[in-house]
Amino acid sequence: MSLFNIGLSGLNTAQNALTTVGHNMSNSATAGYTRQNTIISSAGGQHTSQGFFGQGSVTTTVRRVYDEFLTGRLREAETSSAELEAYYDQISQIDSLLADQKGGLAPLMQKFFAAVQGVADKPGDTAVRQNMLNAAESLAGQLRSSATYFQQQQEGINAELKSSVSQINAYSAEIASLNAQIQRASATAGGQPPNDLMDQRDQVVAELNKIAGVKVVQQNGGSYNVFVGNGQPLVVGSSAYELKAVNASADPSRTVIAYTLPNGTEIEMEDKLFNGGTVGGILKFRSETLDAAQSSIGRISLAIGQSFNEQHRLGMDLKGAIGGDMFGIGSPVVFGNDDNSGTGTVTASISDARALTTSDYTLRYDGTNYSLVRMSDNEVVASGTGPTFEADGISVTAGAGMAAGDSFQIQPTRNAAAGMQLLISDPAKVAAAAPIRVETGAGNLGTGTVKASVEHGFSLPASSITATYDGTSYTFIDAAGNPVMPDAGPVVGTDGTSFEFNGVTVTFGGTPRAGDSFTIESNAGGTTDNGNALALAKLQTAKTINGVSSFNDAFALLVNDIGSKTKSIDIASTSQNSITTQARTAQQSVSGVNMDEETVNLLRYQQMYQASAQVISVANSLFDSIINIR
Repeated sequence: MSLFNIGLSGLNTAQNALTTVGHNMSNSATAGYTRQNTIISSAGGQHTSQGFFGQGSVTTTVRRVYDEFLTGRLREAETSSAELEAYYDQISQIDSLLADQKGGLAPLMQKFFAAVQGVADKPGDTAVRQNMLNAAESLAGQLRSSATYFQQQQEGINAELKSSVSQINAYSAEIASLNAQIQRASATAGGQPPNDLMDQRDQVVAELNKIAGVKVVQQNGGSYNVFVGNGQPLVVGSSAYELKAVNASADPSRTVIAYTLPNGTEIEMEDKLFNGGTVGGILKFRSETLDAAQSSIGRISLAIGQSFNEQHRLGMDLKGAIGGDMFGIGSPVVFGNDDNSGTGTVTASISDARALTTSDYTLRYDGTNYSLVRMSDNEVVASGTGPTFEADGISVTAGAGMAAGDSFQIQPTRNAAAGMQLLISDPAKVAAAAPIRVETGAGNLGTGTVKASVEHGFSLPASSITATYDGTSYTFIDAAGNPVMPDAGPVVGTDGTSFEFNGVTVTFGGTPRAGDSFTIESNAGGTTDNGNALALAKLQTAKTINGVSSFNDAFALLVNDIGSKTKSIDIASTSQNSITTQARTAQQSVSGVNMDEETVNLLRYQQMYQASAQVISVANSLFDSIINIR
């Protein structure tokens, strides 16, 4: 081996190393770039009788400084960070909406009940009545606005899922293409690794991982197989498999992610299968927070509307008419599953808003029996041959024509707040008065008392009814002196002795004397009576939701739950971002470009190049000396 060749090998090796160092330095700011090293080895020795003489150096390969374990840790950390950030971005918006102390629902509820109390204080004042209607309209409007906001968030999530699926498919196709390019490049180069292509592939995988947490399996030959969910393949070798964003078969208003079988059948993937990435974050937010918050607002609107309507129908307005409904309320929504083969339909209505939960329900038919399943805990709350079922404050009726395996999803409260509206515009129609007036006879000598209450479906007495105590019992006559027979009674209770007349219950108490009389009549003209307004005002603190919560309690519980969860997600996100930063630092400490280190290498390989050139110069000088010998 000549000294010229040894020097030349050193020049080539140094030049290769300088090229790699320059490549590292020029890509120090390139996302996903992994530092490369030139692997130099001895060219071996040549055997002579005097021993083995070295033949210089050769460049074996250019290798990425890559740590699979650290890269895997970074991927896991980044996908968790992306998930929590997406969750926090969404839930913080709801938190801001519900916690608004100026224009939010809580202050409007307070103003409404204050206005109701104002009518109880001054039932004959038209301006006060109008103020109550204005407050009721503001409350109904805020409930509708909240429902609209929640619906917009649902639609925003649908749009984001569609966009994310498009990105997932694009990244999957790019990874498959890079797999093929890497295979071809490696084969062309005699098995040498195409480092920059591998970096590009790792960077695409990292971006995909931020959208949806994926599992990467490296195959023999260096190809990546990428899986999502419970093992659904996105990339296998040079083949990419697309996901689809489709309308859920059980709820067409909801976008879900599906994969396609070779025969074209679309299989919906459960939301819980997606862990990590922005997709995992928004799906968890939707199932854990948004649905519950939307249903909670709907339940509150139904409880307010139904309880006020029921009480308002037990009062009398300024014109002497019995009160009607004050609020229009939303109705349950029913969706038939797209896979249903029968022609049956299902209808649902609110039977008792006080008993409602915030869950959705599924009605299933097995060919003989129905089962109504509460989806929040998968408990069967009603079953049988039907066709009507009552449970949790809802009434469900199944129509004929349903086939075995058919199912329907029922959403009693999800969109109920969107239907909340004030039905009364005339302040005179506010039924503030009690519909029945009772009076004690002026000449009574005893200490007897009388009070009246009404039930739904009651009728006002056609004329006044006079009750006279004969020392033992009561007799009743109308204004014309004709006897009146009660529908029920006497019933002796803790409050006294009661009689019922067409839904009007009259209760006599105290100690009357023989001859004492009492009058029961319509309260028409009782413009200053506040009997029903007081009952309406008491609804503020009545346990109208599941018998344990008032309207304010239920809303405060919702605000507290969302606020606590928002804070928890914020803390978790901050903590996870710190973990991600540490993982990135650890990975970059191995694979990242350190400019100080590269500068040292640059000087080192420069000196190596110069030294090799000097070897060639010496060889040339020696050769000249030999040539010049005379």
